[in-house]
Amino acid sequence: MSTSPTPFPHWMLREIYDQPETLTATLETYLLDGAFHPETTAPIRAWLRAANGEIVIAASGSSRHAGLVAELTLEDLSGFAVDVEYASEYIYRSAKTRSNAAVMVISQSGETADTLHALRKAIADGHPTLAITNVPTSSMAREAGVSFPTAAGRERAIPATKSFTAQLLNLYLLALLAAEVNQTLTPAELSARLAELAALPAQLAAQIPAWQSAVESIAQHYAQAQSFLFLGRGVHYAIAREGALKLKESAYLHAEGYPSGELKHGPNALVSEGTPLVMLATYDPSDPGSVERYEKVLQLLRDMRAQGADILALVNTGDTVAASLATHALFIGPAREALLPLFEVVPLQLLAYSMAIQNNIDVDNPRNLTKAVLAE
Repeated sequence: MSTSPTPFPHWMLREIYDQPETLTATLETYLLDGAFHPETTAPIRAWLRAANGEIVIAASGSSRHAGLVAELTLEDLSGFAVDVEYASEYIYRSAKTRSNAAVMVISQSGETADTLHALRKAIADGHPTLAITNVPTSSMAREAGVSFPTAAGRERAIPATKSFTAQLLNLYLLALLAAEVNQTLTPAELSARLAELAALPAQLAAQIPAWQSAVESIAQHYAQAQSFLFLGRGVHYAIAREGALKLKESAYLHAEGYPSGELKHGPNALVSEGTPLVMLATYDPSDPGSVERYEKVLQLLRDMRAQGADILALVNTGDTVAASLATHALFIGPAREALLPLFEVVPLQLLAYSMAIQNNIDVDNPRNLTKAVLAE
């Protein structure tokens, strides 16, 4: 195992570039010949069957943002009812709340104190439990009824990058397994979704260098900004939250993530020359719901442009309309709605990285933070 990020200057940047490889490792673990691997996925299917149609996700930080993506994807694809809790709050919930639900915890380290307490409470209350961690030997992986580990490998930088996208891919596979269990996707549709995943790592790898080049220039433009608002709808809202968190923890800048539709309900008062907007305006043309959300985001872009806002927009490759309404645009290649978060988050990781290093911050070891929060 390498002890240096070479040829990259920092572990965070190396781990951003490692993401296609880690996604490949996940696919090789849980898929076989274009179908679910019968051995590695059998315990997950059993957990889903025991869930009684209800799942509670308990997680913290970036892992909770992955859970927010999973909430919508699981509900849309499988019909499971999903609730996402802060792990630190779940431990205080009544045992009578969703007493028949299965409980899933998500944690990079598998040792996060509040998430581990949430898992132990769920076990004590008799819930079927599943843990998604990046450490197969961790406490959560050992104590949960089912372990569904990611394949990201050791992550040395404190800001989560490759572990986050690995979680997103595990959770998408979970949603497809849930759809198989509930028979909400036809076998042909399920096979098509699994087949398209084979191209995902290469699609991501092809875009990272261009994103890095564009983001380095954009970061210089925002060198004096002290606060950012990140906006997204649907699954993109969770990525707005994650992008804001990355900027906070990496570059020590104030940033907040909001649903796009909430901007005019108060936060718009903050929009000014010194508070740029980061707007997620990608969409899946084959998904009517995605198109509807995009049209609303497009109108918000027009309104904010008229208001004089400085806007960094993530838009579909070739979308000249959305790009023309933004101050800066980052282009995302075509992807299914449920997979767009895997692509969107990477340029936002690069934005946080670039903003940090131009401020001479030790991006691998941000102040006051640790890789695993072992005490509440």
